[in-house]
Amino acid sequence: MYKTHPHTITVAAAIILNAEQQLLVVRKRHTHCFMQVGGKLEPNEAPEHTMLREIAEEIGCQAKIQQFVGRYETATANEPDCCLVSYVYLVQIDQVPQIAAEIAEMKWVDLDDQDTLLAPLTREVVMPWLKQQFAQGKCL
Repeated sequence: MYKTHPHTITVAAAIILNAEQQLLVVRKRHTHCFMQVGGKLEPNEAPEHTMLREIAEEIGCQAKIQQFVGRYETATANEPDCCLVSYVYLVQIDQVPQIAAEIAEMKWVDLDDQDTLLAPLTREVVMPWLKQQFAQGKCL
């Protein structure tokens, strides 16, 4: 039964692109959906610090923030009856990403990918935002 006031999970998430304008997505162990690199904020941790920490932990890279994209609310990918609040950043990584920590799988997906099971944030926010940026001729 859906709760009137669902539990809220707050995360920071990274948009990472390669030279072919594909998006890096990861799947954590024991989950089905691919999502942005990122994770839950620690107590008193700023979202930008969370995102940079999670990038280092999950894919072994250092990153530079290029742009704060926004704060979004979506459904969660893996927790029923929860609301996800995401602070989303466009970032550039310093090396080729490698699976680490709780990551089971990672891949680069095209922005029109219809085959990969994607988390709501990726499907409903990140991909449309990227498509809009590219349609406006912005180089990311």
